[in-house]
Amino acid sequence: MKHWQLFKDSLFHPKKLAAYRLLPIGKVIQYVLMLVLFVTIVSLIQFVTGSSIETSQINGLKEFFNEVKWLIYPASFILLFLINSFSLFLQISIYALAGMVILIIRKKRGEYRHIWRTAALAVTLPTIIATLSVFLPIHTYIMTIFTALLTLLYVFIASSKYPNQPQK
Repeated sequence: MKHWQLFKDSLFHPKKLAAYRLLPIGKVIQYVLMLVLFVTIVSLIQFVTGSSIETSQINGLKEFFNEVKWLIYPASFILLFLINSFSLFLQISIYALAGMVILIIRKKRGEYRHIWRTAALAVTLPTIIATLSVFLPIHTYIMTIFTALLTLLYVFIASSKYPNQPQK
């Protein structure tokens, strides 16, 4: 399974996400880390463009910044990557917990590890929207609520393709 196929299906075919619950965890983590890389690159672009505006107001700080920016940019990239990774993995785990509740309510059979993989793919579109929304004049609380509901909707749609629990 190629990452590009996972990307397309996670954007346009939420019902297929349930089938990907059987993927190896390594493939899913690779996919999530590629998503984190995208978020980190956009965050670094925002950092670089935002820093140049602020430092241009103070001459001494601007000179110091120009001397050490070769050190600041790689360090900030690594730090941003680690923080974004932690944040996205935590979000996926929380959405997977909500997905377990959805599975229990809908009387579907699934384990946490399965719904975690589904949630990891379900966060693709909301993460891209939230990442690109920093360039738009949209309030962050509204965007957070919107992306959370969109992710839960994707998990809910994907859970419809999970097998039913056996009758007792």
